[in-house]
Amino acid sequence: MNPLLALRPWEAPEVTSWGRIPMNAVDRRTGALSLDGDWRFQLLPTPDAPVSDVWSSSYVPGAWTLQDTDDLPRYTNVRMPFPEFPPASPSENPTGVYEREVDVPAEWAGRRIVLQVGAAESVLLVQVDGRPVGISKDSHLAAEFDLTDLVRPGSPATVRLTVVKWSDASHLEDQDQWWHGGITRSVLLYATDPLCLADVTVRARADGGLRVDCQVRDAGGALPDGWYVTGELDGECLAQDAEFDRANAEDERVSDFLGEARMRAVVPGVRTWTAETPELYGLTVRLHRADGTVADTSRHRIGFRDVEIVGRDLLVNGERIYIRGVNRHDFHPLTGRTVSYDDMRADLVLLKRFGFNAIRTAHYPNDPALYDLADELGFYVVDEADIESHDHAHEIADDPRCLNAFVDRVSRMVLRDKNHPSVIIWSLGNESDYGANHDAAAGWVRRHDPTRPIQYEGAAKLDWAATDDASDIACPMYAPIEDCVAHALSGKQTRPLIQCEYSHAMGNSNGTLADHWAAIESTPGLQGGFIWEYWDHGILQRVTDGRPAGRSGAGLYDNGVAAPGHRWAYGGDFGEKIHDGAFIADGIVFPDGTPKPVLYEHREIAAPVRLTCFRHEGLVVENHQCFRGLDWLSARWELALSDGRTLTAEAELPDLIPGETAAVPLPFELPDNGGEAWVTLRVTTKDDEPWGPRGTEVCAPQLRLRAAPAPRNTTGTGPSVEVDAEGLLVHPLLTVAPTLSLWRAPTDNDEIGGMALRWRAWGLDALVRKVVSVREDSGRVTVHAEYAGTVGVVRHVQVFTPVEGGIRVEESAELPEDFADVARVGTVFETVPGLDLLEWFGQGPWESYPDRSSGAPVGHHSVPVDDLFTPYLRPQESGGRHGVRHFTLSAPDATGLAVRLDEPRQVSVTRYRAEDLTAAAHHDELVPRPGCVVHIDAAHRGLGTASCGPDTSAPYLIPPGVHRWNWTLRAL
Repeated sequence: MNPLLALRPWEAPEVTSWGRIPMNAVDRRTGALSLDGDWRFQLLPTPDAPVSDVWSSSYVPGAWTLQDTDDLPRYTNVRMPFPEFPPASPSENPTGVYEREVDVPAEWAGRRIVLQVGAAESVLLVQVDGRPVGISKDSHLAAEFDLTDLVRPGSPATVRLTVVKWSDASHLEDQDQWWHGGITRSVLLYATDPLCLADVTVRARADGGLRVDCQVRDAGGALPDGWYVTGELDGECLAQDAEFDRANAEDERVSDFLGEARMRAVVPGVRTWTAETPELYGLTVRLHRADGTVADTSRHRIGFRDVEIVGRDLLVNGERIYIRGVNRHDFHPLTGRTVSYDDMRADLVLLKRFGFNAIRTAHYPNDPALYDLADELGFYVVDEADIESHDHAHEIADDPRCLNAFVDRVSRMVLRDKNHPSVIIWSLGNESDYGANHDAAAGWVRRHDPTRPIQYEGAAKLDWAATDDASDIACPMYAPIEDCVAHALSGKQTRPLIQCEYSHAMGNSNGTLADHWAAIESTPGLQGGFIWEYWDHGILQRVTDGRPAGRSGAGLYDNGVAAPGHRWAYGGDFGEKIHDGAFIADGIVFPDGTPKPVLYEHREIAAPVRLTCFRHEGLVVENHQCFRGLDWLSARWELALSDGRTLTAEAELPDLIPGETAAVPLPFELPDNGGEAWVTLRVTTKDDEPWGPRGTEVCAPQLRLRAAPAPRNTTGTGPSVEVDAEGLLVHPLLTVAPTLSLWRAPTDNDEIGGMALRWRAWGLDALVRKVVSVREDSGRVTVHAEYAGTVGVVRHVQVFTPVEGGIRVEESAELPEDFADVARVGTVFETVPGLDLLEWFGQGPWESYPDRSSGAPVGHHSVPVDDLFTPYLRPQESGGRHGVRHFTLSAPDATGLAVRLDEPRQVSVTRYRAEDLTAAAHHDELVPRPGCVVHIDAAHRGLGTASCGPDTSAPYLIPPGVHRWNWTLRAL
């Protein structure tokens, strides 16, 4: 029996570790022996169950819940997946036993040998050759154990890692996320000299000041005489102009076994680090024996920068910045929380291309490689401790049994990540109420690292203007922007306001994002926030047996869509009785990393170059960055005209410092035809950037130069109007006649926010149509109809008039007061099969809606019909295009139909009726219709973010009363 089991650490909150080496920031990756790969594996029902002689295998790193075991993933948001109260855990407690032989290199004789387990959920017990080594909790930080006295270099050793899934620690890891079990980050074995660096702390200031503090230990006991530390800073500037002042190095013995050394330097002409200019230097720290030979080495990539709060402003290098952030989990649709370096780089590259500059590591320290990438590519990081006790937050925040766990988790995060310039703020955790345990952790951080502020939403939410809690930043969740603005204008604001979560990205969402940022950028005291969140956490699932596809599932998804026979699983799809459904699918990218349309919205909101106005001297261009000029960018002009033409010209960006504006001449002569005209500045990278090759589009700011003239109702000879006995238009290109539509397949915001429930109660999903009258007058047909819900009647009028080449349809709908705030008011019809290409003049080319349209420039767009639909994990309203002036639907032989609208309208063209989408829980249940389902909306409700946060604002709601619209249908 594992002797560590006698301690029963899964039910002992006072035990956070045993035999574990203190966390540090020394780099040990060079020369390490990777133990990743297949391990012998058994999954036991409880920690007390005996280990048998029958082994299977499991790949490390990886969660056993995704590797064909009977313990499958579970998803809960707030609720724990078991009923026991803290610190208890359930009696049915899956326990994974991992075992393998390790050949310890013979050349490691006489060296200190350390095992590093990158992450294990949730309790890790380590044995070597049957002898106990240690215990660790905290599922998202590495645990290291000294094996020197337990292994023999040149001989094999049997390493056993026992991982207990549920424990008292699970109550501190109650994140809105899948529950897994296993070893989810890499396992390493490395060796050092007995005399070694125990820790390295780097403080590099924006003025070039550098201080390096080193702690030294000797595994043999007392430190030898004569040891010393040296450092080297790479880079031509420093090599020529400065070096470490060894004469001033301090060697302060504090005990016989721990030594400290400090090195200082000033780097003249230092290149400072920011998210816009991520300048890094290579620092090498060497520990020497008395004879000068090197005993230990640690390498770091460091950045010189300052972070401070002055009044109510967060400053980097003395400049007020905007936080354009996203919350990010470690996630992959096949391997769960196990992510590769390439996966993480792809995440950050995509974020950089779409204008993000900040990451909150929700809600735990992320994989260490992420911070290296953030340093290199340029991101501000809020590093968050692995603390969320959502279901039992109030009890745990002040529970003295959890005091050590709080301080341990926060302090170990700080000790690991303190040398990363990207980390500008420490977070004490998430959704864990506020208590003495938070204050204790904050006190430790403020003493150990006074160079960074601390944030914690649970403390700051009690009073945004407080000055005596554990948060230096007011960081609310989903606060209405009106409340944020009111606070900033109240005169009571004492600290920066940066929302740790806002604009919930569940399904078709993120409405009013542009409005939110317009308020932030115009209100001193507001500095941004973090969208929730990066990923849709769908797990690729085989439909046939309902199990995860596993590591072999690569290639079974593309562009956000799972391959036939597979689907994206969410809560409840693995048989969980306690779950929170599709709330796990709330990201700005699909599970395979494909961008959602909202990313284009964000890209324009965060644009480094703006077109602010059109004046007689030309277009006014603004540099909207904080630290960088425009010399890294190229651009070209586009002029989109409503007559179908698009003109282009090269653009020369002015030399502007951050915040500066300049007028540039319009490179086009506006045609005299009086049509609508829009100018777009397509901005791209001039040279290769670490996150994108030369020519990568950065933004596309746009201005309207001329509005469309007022539409004229033309008459002429056209096809005769034919209606059937029900007063419905008969047309050879239509299989379902145009009728009134007030219903949309509810978005996640509609469902969770309660709007869909209200609409169903009104009967909007099943309106009953009754013809009141049909009248023909000189070829013009007028149809009066009533659409009855359960509480009201909508009067609908359609007037069909022959015009040259087609039919003009004039419509009105009178909504009763009972129908305040419906989903849409408009027309729906269906076409014959074969019309597979949509071309339009309006906003695009990607999906857009009334309150999420800033990222879709007006122009001429062409997209295959099958590509218009957006495959949100739970089928819902999607694929709309805002501000459409006219469109055509055509077959390959150029036949089809053309529609011209009276004014810019919301239009959607897909293969699905609203009822098809409403009835389906997953996309594998959808059957495309052969023709096109076309919606032309006089008004369409905004999207908002009501699944978690504010609904859309008043201008994007649909009031009762009379709505009018008209459109013209012609055959191509």
